[in-house]
Amino acid sequence: MSTTTRRLPDWMKTPLPSGKKYIELKNLAANLQLNTICVSGNCPNKSECWGASTASFMILGDKCTRNCRFCDVKNMIPDAVDYEEPQRLSETIKALKIKHCVITSVTRDDLDDGGAAFWALTIKTIKEINPGITIETLIPDFYANPGLIQQIIDAKPEVISHNLETVRRLTPKVRDIARYERSLKVIGIISNSGIVSKSGIMVGLGETEDEVFETMDDLLKAGCRVLTIGQYLQPTSHHLKIEEFVKPEVFIKYREAAIQKGFSMVESSPLVRSSYHAEKHINA
Repeated sequence: MSTTTRRLPDWMKTPLPSGKKYIELKNLAANLQLNTICVSGNCPNKSECWGASTASFMILGDKCTRNCRFCDVKNMIPDAVDYEEPQRLSETIKALKIKHCVITSVTRDDLDDGGAAFWALTIKTIKEINPGITIETLIPDFYANPGLIQQIIDAKPEVISHNLETVRRLTPKVRDIARYERSLKVIGIISNSGIVSKSGIMVGLGETEDEVFETMDDLLKAGCRVLTIGQYLQPTSHHLKIEEFVKPEVFIKYREAAIQKGFSMVESSPLVRSSYHAEKHINA
C-alpha cells in the first residue's frame, strides 16, 4: 500500500505548495529542462525552501543505473550526458536569485568516472556565474573511489553530503548495490578534506532505536558533522512499505541524542528531507 492510499497521521500532513517564488522556479526549471529533486522526490518542503531562495537540483538526467527500493527516480538506461546543462542550471540560479543551492544526481555507473568530472564542471560553472552563492552537493558513492570524490572536493562546494539512508541491518533490503561500510568510507574521505560532511537517514523502515543510535556513532566515527533524520514515505505500491509512522517525540529524542553524541547540526522531524534547512549547514 502506498502513501497515496494509506492514511497519514496528522503530523505528516502539509499544505499544498504555493507562492510566487515556488511557481516561478517550477515553471522556469520545466521550461529549461532542469530536474529538481524537490519535484522528483516529491519533497513536502518545496514551498518553504523555494520561498527562502533555496533549491535542490538534480544533474546528469533523471534516469538512474541503480534501483533502490525506497526511491522513485526511474531505473532505466540513462540518456547521454548533456554538457550544456551546467550553463543552463547556472543561468537559472542567477535568474531566480538563489542564494544557496543543493546539487544532487542520479547514480551513473554507466560512466567511467561515475560523472565526477561533470560534477566538478557543474560546481565551478555555478560559482563562476553566481559569485557569493553557497553550494551543498549530495553525491552518489562513486564506489568510494578517493580520486573521483577528490574531483568534487577540489571544486570547493561548502558542504558535501552522502546519505547512509538506513541502518546497517536494513541496507541490503533498502539500497541497490550500495554498501553501508562503503558509504561510511565516502563520509570519511569528505571529512578528511576539511569540507563540512553531512549524511541522512530515513526511519520507519523497521529499524530499532538502538540501531539508529549505532548509526549515529558510526557516522561520527567517520567524521560526519551534520545529520538529517526523516520519515520514510512509500512512493508507490511497488516500493518498500512503511513499517511505522515514527512519532514526533521520537524524532525529538533522536535529535537530542545526536547533539549529545557530538553532531554539530541535526535536523530531525517527520517531514525532514536531506536538503531541509541546507543553507544553515554551511556553518557546521
